[in-house]
Amino acid sequence: MTRIPRSWMRGAGPLAVLKLLADREMYGYELAEALDRQSDGVLALGHSTLYPLLYNLESKGLITHRATRVAQGRSRKYYGATPAGRAWLEEGEAQWGDLVQAMARLGVQP
Repeated sequence: MTRIPRSWMRGAGPLAVLKLLADREMYGYELAEALDRQSDGVLALGHSTLYPLLYNLESKGLITHRATRVAQGRSRKYYGATPAGRAWLEEGEAQWGDLVQAMARLGVQP
């Protein structure tokens, strides 16, 4: 499979990130790895794309983070979905389903 165009990721990326963070908290690298692995590389996001997306979601109140200390005094941010993020995700999943169905009616098949 190939990566999808950046312009498509503007819509799919936030939905994919929130879907994973609704299940459990993750730190950035862990989230990037999960996106890559669970989408067979289609939704792989580099750090230069992922972190601005996380900051944007956080500024909208859809995710939050907590910092924890890890080895050698470094800190790691764990991100998780907020109640507003879970509501946004639910609405986004419904809209995504409508889009997939509409495209299928046009003959676009997966």
